[in-house]
Amino acid sequence: MKFSTVLAVFAVSVAVATTGCRYDKAGDADASGLPGEGADIDANGLSDLDSIEGEDIADASQTGSLADIEDGARFEDIYTRCTDVNFEPVYFGFDSTVIPQAELDKVDAVAQHLLDNADRVVVVEGHCDDRGSNEYNLSLGDSRASIVRSYLVQNGVTADRIQTRSYGEERPAVEGAGESVWAKNRRGEFAIFRK
Repeated sequence: MKFSTVLAVFAVSVAVATTGCRYDKAGDADASGLPGEGADIDANGLSDLDSIEGEDIADASQTGSLADIEDGARFEDIYTRCTDVNFEPVYFGFDSTVIPQAELDKVDAVAQHLLDNADRVVVVEGHCDDRGSNEYNLSLGDSRASIVRSYLVQNGVTADRIQTRSYGEERPAVEGAGESVWAKNRRGEFAIFRK
């Protein structure tokens, strides 16, 4: 395993392990019902109903070795953004990297699209609400994107077709404050590109 891959796995592991340490967890479920509805996908990409067979989760959750993809190129720099598809964001609970059960169909739709279209790749973008420091939110956004990536890999999408980005709190979907706004900003988004 390359040093950069080991470093990426370590960084994701640390980010996932420290997620939730910044905030008081009392009242984890918010007005949107996230998390807590049904079986959720946890920080290891596992639900209480599923287990990953075959590929090791550490390999599935790494952010990807960009050095192995077009000499480190980012998909958005070398491929054309697809405008014919638009997938719904995946929403996360407060200070959480757990994909709620109610959100899994959204990720399944992306996985199926990629499996049906071998010429397409995805960038998973992790976003946060504006509570917490910029550094913390960038780490949390990275963990969210990595968890979604793990789930896509678990569902048959090859890891080299997925890149992740974290924007932390820098690109809110909705401006303002309050739970209804924050719930829309805690998300993972999908940018599909054609090779």
